[in-house]
Amino acid sequence: MASIFNTLGIGYSGLNAAQVAIDTTGHNISNAETDGYTRQRVVTQATEPISNVTPGAVGNGTKVQQIARIFDQFVFSNYNSVSADKESSDFTKKTLQELSTFFPEIDDVGIKSDLHAYYDLWQSLSDNPDNNAIKVALAQQAQTLTQHIQSTKKQVTTLQNKLNDELKVKIDEVNKIAKQIADINVAISTTEAGDSNNANDLRDKRNVLEVSLSNLIGAKVMAGQIESNNSIDPSVAIKGGSYSISVAGFNIVDGSAFHPINIDNSNNQTGMYNLYYERQDGVKIPFAEEAKGGIVGSILKLRGSTLNTANGIPTDGVLQNVNDQLDMFAVGLIKSANNIYAKSSNTTMQSNQVIEDPANAIVNSGLNIKKGSFNVVLYDINGKETARRTVNIDDLTTFAGATNSIKSQIEDNKDDNNDNNANNDLDDFVSVSYQNGKISFDLKNSEAKAQGYTFAIEDNLNSNNNFDSGTNFAGALGMNRFFDGTDANTIDLASELKYDPTQISAHTAPTSGNNEVALGMVQSQFENMDFHQNNSDVQLNDTVYGIFDTIATGIGTQTNAAVIANDAITAKYTAVKQQYDSVSKVSMDEEMSNLIRYQTSYGAAAKVITTIDQMMNTLLGIKQ
Repeated sequence: MASIFNTLGIGYSGLNAAQVAIDTTGHNISNAETDGYTRQRVVTQATEPISNVTPGAVGNGTKVQQIARIFDQFVFSNYNSVSADKESSDFTKKTLQELSTFFPEIDDVGIKSDLHAYYDLWQSLSDNPDNNAIKVALAQQAQTLTQHIQSTKKQVTTLQNKLNDELKVKIDEVNKIAKQIADINVAISTTEAGDSNNANDLRDKRNVLEVSLSNLIGAKVMAGQIESNNSIDPSVAIKGGSYSISVAGFNIVDGSAFHPINIDNSNNQTGMYNLYYERQDGVKIPFAEEAKGGIVGSILKLRGSTLNTANGIPTDGVLQNVNDQLDMFAVGLIKSANNIYAKSSNTTMQSNQVIEDPANAIVNSGLNIKKGSFNVVLYDINGKETARRTVNIDDLTTFAGATNSIKSQIEDNKDDNNDNNANNDLDDFVSVSYQNGKISFDLKNSEAKAQGYTFAIEDNLNSNNNFDSGTNFAGALGMNRFFDGTDANTIDLASELKYDPTQISAHTAPTSGNNEVALGMVQSQFENMDFHQNNSDVQLNDTVYGIFDTIATGIGTQTNAAVIANDAITAKYTAVKQQYDSVSKVSMDEEMSNLIRYQTSYGAAAKVITTIDQMMNTLLGIKQ
């Protein structure tokens, strides 16, 4: 039965609802700039009316049903995904822009400029083959070129190692966030155990961590069915029920359970980290190739995701590809120069390449030695050719041991001069030895050296005289070197030439004015040749300038593409962020309007109570 006290309760319920609404509005205003905060609304409903009274069900006031987040799961999921794409794009753009600064060719400085100066000095030496001042300048420029190649390779490797270190930091952060989310899931379940309780602030905190996790590694949230309530707001759509987070199909969070991503480099001599997902049975599954989202995905794409089990070096990745191409360029430069320089006569030549088994076929050694033939030419003190022997290389030729080995062909007792003299042929002056994995050609005795004899190695080229048509025997092995080293890390001017640049030879035969070696060096810059990395199937046929242009242009193209892609994804992110903010972000104008509205409601409810108070005083006054 309705009574004056019931009316007092109605007024109190209005006061309470208005008070909760004002508190919630104040909470919204206080957190307007809080990252990830979702605006909240008080949802009220009429309490159950008093029945069995005349004229019928009498209203019994209001009650707060719940405090709801204005949150749209569809919009948030889109924002989360685009945010991860943007973080990945930003990281890729920044890294490639840093990489491109290592190749400042557009400003006419860098390795290509050094190459031009290097070949110009060979041209100068060909014009004045006995000029020691030019030789000194050439030696200095060769060192400048090699140091620049080494420096560039070191910069790329340092950047790659920096990304490797950053990978460890990011994975540790991924595991930390995933653990926090698992803990929050427990708190949400506890808080929402009652039907009317919403863990709004905990869900906001979890959403912030979800975005962070997605930005880091492209994690995907999988939960129960989406629930909506249009009576609250058309923009309310949340996921309820089960909850898990997966990365590339592997769950790292299952409700309150957390499964970390393992990162390890203990068995890797290069220090490169590999990623593993450990199943509950303890089996470790390689994970790096699958992680393609967020910053971690960008790091792996740039650093390389697959590691060579033999040496621990990445087999893919943008930076590793640049490293491989720099090695390819340096190896081609070293071997082409050394193959030409082997034509300059000397008293001894020893390879700088280790030959694993001298009894194996040369063409299968992985040293880029081709089938064909080369000549070993003997000169006397006056530069006169006194003997010449052709050494053939076919599918079965070995360094030593077999009848058609390099050693046996050079030391075979043959009449090179067709003069029926058994004491003036190549085998009488030059011997071949194999020690400590290296092959050596030497004058047989000190008497020959004292008499001024020298020998040289020259390739037999095809009818077009293409430099790349020979065997590349001397260049591949480094038999008589202008350059030391085997890759971009170790390329350097030969130590004896660095110590005494006047020893640089422009000649083939040791005669004044001979400039054939210098002319060959000049011509080599225009010749197409095979560039390939040691122990690799990757091969390109181009000039020395062309191969470097390929490297620098490739980096520039990738950087430009990354900048354009980043502009596009940034525009998309901005649009999606605005859409997300329009749904969930606090609007100060709206909140101030609500504050006035709820203040008015509170005053009206208070007026009801004041009125009831006056009514009760009237009743008490009548009784007196």
